[in-house]
Amino acid sequence: MQVIIDRFEGDFAVVEYENSEGKEVFVNIPKVLLTDALEGDVVEIKVNKDETKKRAENIKNLMDSLFE
Repeated sequence: MQVIIDRFEGDFAVVEYENSEGKEVFVNIPKVLLTDALEGDVVEIKVNKDETKKRAENIKNLMDSLFE
């Protein structure tokens, strides 16, 4: 998914994207997540399945060690 930085307001970036109906939607994202980004920049947001799997395995291992 791609979003466009519309503007910055305080500690947030207001980004826009088109929903499935083609309507513009505006969402606030913490500015700290967008280092070096400027108004008008296109930002890519994607799901990282490999990292998700690693985190799930790590959590499972932690839970297993707690409940032994």
